[in-house]
Amino acid sequence: MSKKIATKMANIQTRSRIRKMLAGSPPLTEAAKPSLAASSSIIGDMPKEKKAKMIVAPIENMLKQEVVDVEDLVKKEEPAVVNPLAAVVPAWEPPLWRRHLENIRLMRATSDAPVDTMGCSELADIAADPKVKRFQVLLSLMLSSQTKDQITAAAMERLKTSGCSIDDVLRYTEAQIEQMITPVSFYKRKAIYIRKAAAILKDRYDNDIPTTVELLCELPGVGPKMAHLVMQVAWGQVTGIAVDTHVHRISNRLGWVPKPTKNPEHTRKYLEQWMPREQWDDINKLLVGFGQQTCRAVKPKCDWCLNKEICPYGRTQK
Repeated sequence: MSKKIATKMANIQTRSRIRKMLAGSPPLTEAAKPSLAASSSIIGDMPKEKKAKMIVAPIENMLKQEVVDVEDLVKKEEPAVVNPLAAVVPAWEPPLWRRHLENIRLMRATSDAPVDTMGCSELADIAADPKVKRFQVLLSLMLSSQTKDQITAAAMERLKTSGCSIDDVLRYTEAQIEQMITPVSFYKRKAIYIRKAAAILKDRYDNDIPTTVELLCELPGVGPKMAHLVMQVAWGQVTGIAVDTHVHRISNRLGWVPKPTKNPEHTRKYLEQWMPREQWDDINKLLVGFGQQTCRAVKPKCDWCLNKEICPYGRTQK
């Protein structure tokens, strides 16, 4: 078929679709007719090519939006099927993820990684008031960003010794907070965030912490990973997968994402698409410990990893 004939056929199909769309449109009101006439006069004076673009462009947009607009008419309780194959074809998932996970659980059976004794779930004062305890969970996570668990745990111990409630933190100057939390990474910036967050919690949340991921992420220095962990540890609610650098690195090495991801947040979105929710509860702690002991960023111990032969990354290591 020649290009000319194909173009004509496409134009006929487009005109047919437009006629169907316009057939269901309401009649033009009297108020709109003068405006339409003025627009027609302007278009009539334009060069042929520009005139065609002006007429076709909005129509093409209408055609593109045709399917999307129909979704507004669907009842809320009836989920719209965007992909007609979605009901037939299962969502993507890594073919060997269950074997990977089983092996990781075996390697983590002793629970002797730093995260097991010095992670955010272990650092709050168990005898403290519930509000204070929840604040300490949040505080430990704010300190932990890009910091080893041992250093975070030591900083939390110094804070608890001096007083580690919201009111205590507000009594400290930024310099005093810096002194107590150094040498955590970015301690100067974190001291500012901690004091600002404490002020917000006192003013807006009655000396408690927010109860949703969205509100937690509004606090200075708090991102999605921290927020999901706070919800899990402080409130006992699993709202998502907490992805830090360990989980991000391991997920990419094992091929748990359909394509390489550039940051933890992209990894989280992929993981949540396929991983069963019953696995979300402990996946962070499991993989963080595995990353601390075996699948390290530098010099990973692939030689004695149980996943070496079924890990895309491990198979490339000598």
